[in-house]
Amino acid sequence: MTTTTADRAGLVADSRVPRKGSREGKGVATTAHIALILWSLLVILPLVWTLLSSFKTTQEVLGNPLALPSKLRVGNYANAWTTAGIGRYFLNTVVVVGCALVLVMILGAMCAYVLARFSFPGNRLIYYSMLAGLTFPVFLAIVPLFFVLKNLALLNTLPGLIITYVAFALPFTVFFLHSFFKALPGEIYEAAQIDGAGEWRTFFSVMLPMARPGMASVAIFNFLGLWNQFLLPVALNTDSDHYVLSQGMASFASQAGYAVDFGALFAAVVITVAPVLVVYIIFQRQLQVSVTAGGVK
Repeated sequence: MTTTTADRAGLVADSRVPRKGSREGKGVATTAHIALILWSLLVILPLVWTLLSSFKTTQEVLGNPLALPSKLRVGNYANAWTTAGIGRYFLNTVVVVGCALVLVMILGAMCAYVLARFSFPGNRLIYYSMLAGLTFPVFLAIVPLFFVLKNLALLNTLPGLIITYVAFALPFTVFFLHSFFKALPGEIYEAAQIDGAGEWRTFFSVMLPMARPGMASVAIFNFLGLWNQFLLPVALNTDSDHYVLSQGMASFASQAGYAVDFGALFAAVVITVAPVLVVYIIFQRQLQVSVTAGGVK
């Protein structure tokens, strides 16, 4: 049985293609796994150490920081929640971030949908103006924002902080969701219109649910950014009764001086970080779906 020239060429080409499970492939996989393990340790170990330290006394933390607590002192969390005022700061943060997140997701989705699906004069100007907001440093707007909120009687108030959060999170939300709405098939929009759905019904009942992966992803990013915000509250919210968690943590650590209750301080850190971890765990699947969908497109 003879072998043709084409068969020989195919055999040569096939021999040049790295096969799955080859030595090079195993080396790359091993290196990637080692790098991921090291990165996981860099992230997980500080969290575990902080959690364990939240059950220690100040003497245990300073005496042997790496040792396990002699017993679980849950009272540190009670001290942080009541004595240090973390409970009040936590409630303020939930109100501010929750309201700002709902508003920015609704307004951002509506704005991104209109800019992505409708053509009208000034469409691109509005879109690029939104993008310009991403390049504007926050600290440059502190002084104008201070006087604007003062003139509106919103300085040192939670509503003023909510409006500021929405304004700074809106450009990123529009930019992120614009591509999702742009990629939605026009046939579905046309089918909804034929069935008699108006623009509002089409948006909320048809188009918005189809962009759910993108909505979940941008909601996580916005939540992380707003929850950890520090510069804006410090400059625009100096009333201690309206402090958010980032301000409360800084105030708690600085007011104690050298007599810091490290157990309560670490407990406050855990209370601050826990909601972020919970939100990410709940929405991580939606985030993975969003990244996969973006890669396929």
